[in-house]
Amino acid sequence: MKLRRRQSKDQTGTPYEYTHMPLLPGHKNASATPSLLHPPPPGGEEEARSRGEGGDLHTGRILSSDIRLEETRVTKMTAGFQLGVIGSLTLSVASSVSIVICNKALISTLGFPFATTLTSWHLLMTFCTLHVAQRMRFFEPKAIDGQTVILFGLLNGTSIGLLNLSLGFNSIGFYQMTKLAIIPFTVMLETIFLKKRFSETIKFSLLILLLGVGIASVTDLKLNLLGSVLSGLAIATTCVGQILTNTIQKKLKVSSTQLLYQSAPYQAAILFATGPFVDQLLTNRSVFAHKYSAPVVGFIVLSCLIAVSVNFSTFLVIGTTSPVTYQVLGHLKTCLVLSFGYTLLHDPFTMRNILGILVAIFGMALYSYFSVRESKKKSAAGDALPVSQMPEKEVEPLLATKDVDNDSKKANGVSHDC
Repeated sequence: MKLRRRQSKDQTGTPYEYTHMPLLPGHKNASATPSLLHPPPPGGEEEARSRGEGGDLHTGRILSSDIRLEETRVTKMTAGFQLGVIGSLTLSVASSVSIVICNKALISTLGFPFATTLTSWHLLMTFCTLHVAQRMRFFEPKAIDGQTVILFGLLNGTSIGLLNLSLGFNSIGFYQMTKLAIIPFTVMLETIFLKKRFSETIKFSLLILLLGVGIASVTDLKLNLLGSVLSGLAIATTCVGQILTNTIQKKLKVSSTQLLYQSAPYQAAILFATGPFVDQLLTNRSVFAHKYSAPVVGFIVLSCLIAVSVNFSTFLVIGTTSPVTYQVLGHLKTCLVLSFGYTLLHDPFTMRNILGILVAIFGMALYSYFSVRESKKKSAAGDALPVSQMPEKEVEPLLATKDVDNDSKKANGVSHDC
């Protein structure tokens, strides 16, 4: 194949040179489609094309086709991601409500009140299940900086113990207020440290949600100094842990499964060490002296199996959405549990409970609507993020990590739903 150099002139009469490369015989444009190694100045290409020597007429069509293919691929990926988020939310709600029912039977009916120790068994079962899954190649493990994953695991384990202590040293009403305070505290931390911006509509919907849950679940508000301190520590550790669950997955680019697999042993370890003492402090009974009948053992095993799904979905939801969305989902679970208690267990239910649940559901609907609307706006602007907040600035994780191409993650703990 020979390259032929040709001379031509543009519309101003200025000469220029371009190279003509004949195509293979039989090509539909073999006679009239040169390759311009030295593009002509404006006007020259039109003149060359009028002579039958013009440039590539198919380039624009090819680029347009590539753009359409890329848009189709992105649309399919977005649809798949949205289905994954819906699936993780559904799994979280179903598994959390199931474990509440199971634990209620275990604690109230069968008389096994050792919630903190039970949670340590949950985390051990979660780790063992993930280890088997990893050995069977269901997922690939990813090394995470040791200091980060240890501190992360200990923080999450501590938050579970503190929430249980808060429940033990406070009234039910004050404990519910403690759980309600997690959302505004999380918003505050993300605004200060992660520079996230929450729109006024999102804040308004969260306010409606918290008001509804407060009406439905908060009764007496008896205060005491020790209980208040424990509640404050529980709020702080829970918020930071959940923010880190989201931040570590995104910064270190690890999946929820990889992070849970790495951190579960440390969470289980701290609860194994402290659980029996915390439970004895709260119940005046020893977990080692308890009589383990067949029904008790059966419900413990069932609770541990459900907990695998609870812990996995917790990491998945926080990683794919945001800590605030996870807390909103948690209050939906509260409403479902209250409704379940009324319809199936015939727990006392008043008009105040009904009104509160309706207001809370309205707040959740507003939050979902505004979140989806803002996500669509960001998608249209070319920034398709799955979270409800405005675009955020890249910052360092709250836990310092070494400059390694590794990653880590956080867990919420089953006892939050118990």
